[in-house]
This record gives sequence, structure tokens and C-alpha cells, in this order.
Amino acid sequence: MKLLTPTQLGSLSIPNRVLFAPLTRVRAGADNVPGDLMADYYRQRASAGLLIAEATMVAADAQAWPHQPGIHSGAHVAGWRGVTDAVHAASGRIYLQIWHPGRATHSALNAGVQPVSSSIKAIRGDTIHTPLGKLDYPVPRALRTEELPGIIEHFRLAAEHAKQAGFDGVQVHGAHGYLIDQFLRDGVNDRTDGYGGSLANRARLLFEVVDAAASVFGIGRVGLRFSPLVSFNDMTDSNPQALVAHVATESEKRGLGFLELRHANYDQPAEYELARIARQHFSGALVRNGGFTRDAGEAAILGGQADAIAYGVPFLANPDLPLRFLRNAPLNTPDLATFYATGSPKGYVDYPFLNP
Repeated sequence: MKLLTPTQLGSLSIPNRVLFAPLTRVRAGADNVPGDLMADYYRQRASAGLLIAEATMVAADAQAWPHQPGIHSGAHVAGWRGVTDAVHAASGRIYLQIWHPGRATHSALNAGVQPVSSSIKAIRGDTIHTPLGKLDYPVPRALRTEELPGIIEHFRLAAEHAKQAGFDGVQVHGAHGYLIDQFLRDGVNDRTDGYGGSLANRARLLFEVVDAAASVFGIGRVGLRFSPLVSFNDMTDSNPQALVAHVATESEKRGLGFLELRHANYDQPAEYELARIARQHFSGALVRNGGFTRDAGEAAILGGQADAIAYGVPFLANPDLPLRFLRNAPLNTPDLATFYATGSPKGYVDYPFLNP
């Protein structure tokens, strides 16, 4: 099947088109350092065409939940080196997703530091888990224009640390209502400076971060995730079609390694339209993600609507997912109760493999 054939993601050759999507699993150790448990988890899934490691903090005051990994210290570099060594020993390839939550956090998680965003709009209709219990999201502080080079430098340094840790590349997290997305979509961004107003201005931070990461790895080893219709974290945009066209066009100009379009659910007319627009404006590797089954992923690739498919929960519960797809074998049932079981191997590294 086409899903299991080799392809290119920019300058990275991959043996199949079944990608492991980045999934938050809260298994990092003290001080947000990855340990042996995380190394085992990623090693088990090394048969993916590419593993994309979970959203990882680029700064010490950018924590959105306990036991998430960081990449802003030497200890983080050393911890992640154990992960990448394990994946490479199993003949795998792994990118790190570099990330800042912006307003999607709380001062109780960051030593009293107020969250930052493009504007002073708080996330509505949801609460956040903190050491003090569930709390409403606070009103963030709008980043000043002169602070944004510092944010970009956080991402550049994160890419530098990722390279030191042995990652094959990085993915910039521009989706799901986190900091970059808070600049990108006009449901949040109401700025009047050079980072607000027009779509080109709202996408400016995104592509300055992409360019910073490319200065470390080369553009062919940088991916980008964005999610124009995903409403998570109280996000909206008035014209997602124009947003996709702009992001795809700018990605094309740069020769981006791959562009990941994260769907709310791929099987919706509006999402099909966004994929069509992305393909129209971006000739590089287009990755799609959001509810795909084996057969739906195969159809998207055969139809020219994607070059690879990122699978999240199916890969979480089936560490040998490409082999199961090859054999059209039954899939393990995911254990939802252990998705975020801090520090526990249960539901993390104990899902059964197929017999050889």
C-alpha cells in the first residue's frame, strides 16, 4: 500500500508515510527532564516514518502542565539525548516539537509569572489544572513589540538544544491555540503593531520562528503544524481559507521540510477545502492529521491530498502501527484513563505488539 512506501519530508528520507503525531503524555521526570521511561516509549514506536516528540517547553516560564518536557537547559539536552539514542538504535527518525503555550497556562505553574499572548484576551469557558487545583485561565499580558525578538530567540535556542540532543529536525508548533497560534488567528490577535492586523502581520511571528529554527537545522529539516479550524483553547479565525493560503504560500517560498495541517476532523467538507487550498499553494510534503483511519490515510495519499498521515491515538495504543497496517490487523483499544497518568508505565509502554 502507498501509505507504507518511502518518501521525502524536505531533506529527510523516510521509509513510510505513517508518522507518529506529537502527543502530550506527562511522563517527564523532575525539572521536566525526559528519562528512561520516555526513551522506551519512543523507541517502541521507531517503525514510524517519523516520530514527532511531544510539545516541549522553550522557556522556563512556559509550562502549561506538570511533567511536560523542556528543552531550555543542559539537563534537558542530556535527557532527550537518551531518547534520540534509543530511537536511532532502533533505526528510527525523530523530530522535536518546540512550543510555547502563551496564554494557555497559569502563573501557579510558572513561579508567579503572568502568561503572555498577542492580546489581553483570556481563554473562556475552560479551566486549567494547577498545583492549586482547577482554576480559570487568567488574563494574559500582551507581549510588547520589543519583547518578540526574545521569544524568537527562545525558539532558536530550543532548536540548537534539540540539535545537540540528537534530534533529526524540529517541528514548530503553530497550532491548537498556543502562543504562535494566538498571533496567527484574528479571534485572539487584535494588535495594531507590525504583528497584528493583516494576515501577513499576524503570521510574522510564526515565520520568524520558522526561519530561526531553519538557521540551526536548515529549512529542509523544519516542519510546521497549524490548525485553522481547531477551536481548542477558545480559538477562531474569520477567514481560515485565506490563512491556509498564506501559510502554505510562505512555506513554499522557503522550501519548508513539511507542512502539517491539523484537522478538527479530516472528514468534514470545510477541512477538505483547507487541504485542497494547502495543496494548491504548497508543493512540498503535506502531512495531514485528525481522525484518519488506515484506509482514509491510504485514500488521501493515493488521491494526492497528502504525502504522509500523522496518527496520534492509534499509534499511542499500537506501537507497531505500520506493521498492523501492512497486515490489516486488529488494533489495540486505547486506555483513555492512562493517557495522562503522570510517571506511570501503565498505558504508556505496556501495549502489546503483534507476534512476529
